[in-house]
Amino acid sequence: MAAMDSNGNVAGRISLGDVIAQLGRHRPVFHSEADLQHSFARALWELSPDVHSRLEVPQRAGSKAEYLDLLCIGPSARTAIEFKYFTRRWTGTVGTPAEDYALKGHAAADLARLHFVRDIVRLERFCRRSDQNGLAIMLTNDASLWTPPGAGRGQTRDREFRIHQGRELVGTLRWAEGAYERNTCTLRGAYPLDWEPYSALDGAGGEFRYLAVSVSPLSDVTDDGPSHV
Repeated sequence: MAAMDSNGNVAGRISLGDVIAQLGRHRPVFHSEADLQHSFARALWELSPDVHSRLEVPQRAGSKAEYLDLLCIGPSARTAIEFKYFTRRWTGTVGTPAEDYALKGHAAADLARLHFVRDIVRLERFCRRSDQNGLAIMLTNDASLWTPPGAGRGQTRDREFRIHQGRELVGTLRWAEGAYERNTCTLRGAYPLDWEPYSALDGAGGEFRYLAVSVSPLSDVTDDGPSHV
C-alpha cells in the first residue's frame, strides 16, 4: 500500500491544485454546489482517468448514515471530499462553452462558516482508513469569508468559526460562546487557512477564491465509527 500524502493530494495520484487549475480553464463559475461537484469529478477524470469518482457515498455508523459529497478512489489511495459553494449575487456570460449565469446571494455567511467547520469534523470521522485522506473545499465570491473581521466586529456568534485568511482552526469551537451546544465543534487536527484565487470575472462579486483544508488519515481509532463503502 502506498504511503499517503494528505497535503492536498487527491487519491494518491494528483495534487488538488492541478485539478482546480483544470477546472478553472473551462468553468470559472458554477450554477450550484451540485454543478461544482460534478464538474470537479470530470476535471479529475480528465487528468487522471484511473481515479474513479462516486457522488453521495453513504458513511454508516450503526443504523445511521451520513452522505459524503465525493469519494475519489485511486489504485492505492482514496480521498473523501466535502464541498461548499457560497455565493453573493453575480450575473454574466462566461466559460467554455459560454453559459449565462445568475447567482443568488446567500445572506447567512455565519452559517457558511459553521457548515464548513462541520465538514472538517465529518471528514475527521470519515478518514479512518490509513489509505484515505480528506479535503474540505469552499468556493465563494463573498469576500467577507476570506477577509479578517474589522476591529469593531465584537463578539459575533460565529467568532470562533471564522475562516478568514491566516486563521488557524484548532480545538473546540463554540457557537455564541457555547449558548448553542449542538453547534459546538471539536477538531482533532490543527488547520491553518490559506485562501487561493480561483477566477476573476467582470462586475461586482466577480472575484472567486477557494479554501481547501486537508484532513490526514486516522488509522488508530476504535471500530465504532463510520464504516466506508
